[in-house]
Amino acid sequence: MRFVPRLTRLVPVLLPLLAAATLSAQIPAFSPATIIHPDRTVTFRYKDNAAHSVLLGLEGLPKPVPMTKDADGIWTYTTQPLAPEIYGYHFEVDDQPRLDLSNVHVTPNLVNLSNLLTVPGNGPEPWDDLNVPHGELHHHFFTTSIARGLPDNADDYYVYTPPGYDAHARTPYPVLYLLHGWSDGAVGWSAVGRANFILDNLLAAGKIKPMVVVMPLGYGDTSFLDTFSVWRDPAAVDHNTSLYTRVLLDEVMPRAEAEYNISRDREGRAIAGLSMGGLESLTIGLGNTDKFAWIGGFSSAIHLLDFKTRMASLDPATARLHLLWIACGTDDTLITPNRKFIDFLKEKKMPVTQVETPGLHVWMVWRDNLTHFAPLLFQKP
Repeated sequence: MRFVPRLTRLVPVLLPLLAAATLSAQIPAFSPATIIHPDRTVTFRYKDNAAHSVLLGLEGLPKPVPMTKDADGIWTYTTQPLAPEIYGYHFEVDDQPRLDLSNVHVTPNLVNLSNLLTVPGNGPEPWDDLNVPHGELHHHFFTTSIARGLPDNADDYYVYTPPGYDAHARTPYPVLYLLHGWSDGAVGWSAVGRANFILDNLLAAGKIKPMVVVMPLGYGDTSFLDTFSVWRDPAAVDHNTSLYTRVLLDEVMPRAEAEYNISRDREGRAIAGLSMGGLESLTIGLGNTDKFAWIGGFSSAIHLLDFKTRMASLDPATARLHLLWIACGTDDTLITPNRKFIDFLKEKKMPVTQVETPGLHVWMVWRDNLTHFAPLLFQKP
C-alpha cells in the first residue's frame, strides 16, 4: 500500500469545499500543462528552472518516474499509451510534493492531494456522465458520540438515491453501505470513484436493481490518519475498526433508515469497501451476518487481521450469505493476504467469489470492482 507524500491535513467539514468542482463537472481531458496525444500517450509538463529533480507520480505506475528538463526550465515526461481511465497525478520537486496548478481538479483527500486527469476512450466508459437519468447525491451531517477526534464531533455521510426514488414506495429500496479507504473522506467514492455515475449507467442499462447507497466517513478515531505507519500496528488498526463498527451500526445505519425508505432486513442490505473500507466491510459484514446478506471487499487491508481467531466460529450454515465477493489487483501488495484469507474461508466451507484483476492499489481497480460487484446485488437466487 503506497500513498504519495503528505501535502495537507483536512477535516471532513472542509471536504465539500474541495469537492464542489469535482462533483459538479466532468474531469477535464487535459489541462494546459498536460497534453493527451491521439495515441493516448500523455505528456506531463512542470516548469521550475531552479529545481534539481522533478518526478511524476502517476496513478497506475508502481513508483514516481524522473522527468527531463529542457533549456527553458520545463520538465517533461511522456507516458506509454494509457488505457482510458481517470488518473491521479502529482509532481515531486526536490523531494517535495507539488500539484499541477493549471488543473483545478484535485482529489478531496484528508492526507494526500493529487490532480485528476481523464484519458478518454473511443466510447463511453462506465464512470462517464452519460445522457441517462441521474440519481441524486445527498450530504448529511450528524454529531457522533462514538467516533473520536472529529472537530465538534461532526461526522458526515453521503447518500445516493436512484433516479425516480420514491420515499413512499411500499417496498423499501435495498441499500449498499459503501466504505472508502484510508486517507479518503466520505466524498471519496463519489468525487473520485464516480460511484453515482457508475450506478446511473448500470441502472440505465438494466444491469442492477435500483438501490440506495450510503457512503459514510470511515474512521473510528481520526488519530488513525496521523501517519501511514499505523498500518504496521495491529492494536491501532483494531482500535479504529472496533470504534468504526459501532459508528456504522449504532449511528449511521439508524439515521439512514430513519431518513430514507431503505431495507432494515439483512436480505436487502449489502456492505462493501476498498482497502481500509474493505477491512471494515469484511469485519463488520462477517461479524454481523444477521444484518448483511451481501458482502464485498476490494483490495482489503487485512494484512494484520487475525482472522483465524476473530472468525473462528464463522459457519456458512448460520451466515447464509447470498454473496461474499473478495477482489484484489494482482500487482497489489495486499494480494497475498487476500489470498490467504480466501483460503481460510474455503477451509471453513464458506462460499466465496474470488476476483483478481491486473492492477495496483489504485482507483482504476476499485471503479472496475464496483462496476462488476453492483450487478450481483439483490438478485433472486
